[in-house]
Amino acid sequence: MKYAIHLLLTLLSLSITVLGQESPLYPEKPSEKVIKNSAEMWTGFYTKYRLTDKLFYYGEYHIRRKEFLKEMGQIYLRFGASYIVNKNFEITGGIVTPFYWAPNPEDPNIDKVVPQFRFWQQFLFIIPFDRLKIYHQIRTEQRWRRDYLEGSEFVLTHRFRYKLLAYYPLNMTKLEKNAIFLSMYEEIFIQAGKSVIYDHLEDNRVFVGLGYILNENIQFQSGYQWTYRHKESPFVYENRHMLRFSVYHNLDFYNKKLQKNKGVKLVD
Repeated sequence: MKYAIHLLLTLLSLSITVLGQESPLYPEKPSEKVIKNSAEMWTGFYTKYRLTDKLFYYGEYHIRRKEFLKEMGQIYLRFGASYIVNKNFEITGGIVTPFYWAPNPEDPNIDKVVPQFRFWQQFLFIIPFDRLKIYHQIRTEQRWRRDYLEGSEFVLTHRFRYKLLAYYPLNMTKLEKNAIFLSMYEEIFIQAGKSVIYDHLEDNRVFVGLGYILNENIQFQSGYQWTYRHKESPFVYENRHMLRFSVYHNLDFYNKKLQKNKGVKLVD
């Protein structure tokens, strides 16, 4: 009995000693987290084209620059098809092909531009009020991505996104032609997969801006976006400060076809 107690105390002492030592995984663990700041400029063109009664083509095309405008960051292409279940719920799915510019292109054995390949699915819930319009957007993505090092293999990871978005008209009671509206959202990104070690909460984005509805086909949005995420290690974080400018283009091919079949002349 005494031997067992002595052995237990010895093991406990060794455990305390080991825990008190510096972790071999992070031999230079800092006393506080490091926060970096960066500035970017994002421009986007969004399309939604009605093909049948409930089916739409959906597209997003982005150019994203780092150091505000000095360096290329990404070209981001998203394609999909949307099915309108009812006026307050729609489902979308498709593919994404972004291209990423390396942050250190002068390093040896580095590919200056690296592609990704993704499938994506989206569920959009719309909650209309008298003036306010709220959207709950849920996206899932299956991403095959690789490092910038030449010859790196593509690795599958998963991403889950939730966005809470609100539109509020300022000069009119509805979101209609010539309306100026306030646009706000917050979006949380969670990633998973064998290669994801520490940064499961991949990003948190907050946006506030203004929009203008030119007509039923075109609207503009511009504003400020702030994001907060891990960068490079578990102890380094990044604040990204971004200006965003987006154009939204909608067309109704289905309605034009119906009007044409009815012999109704459309007025531009």
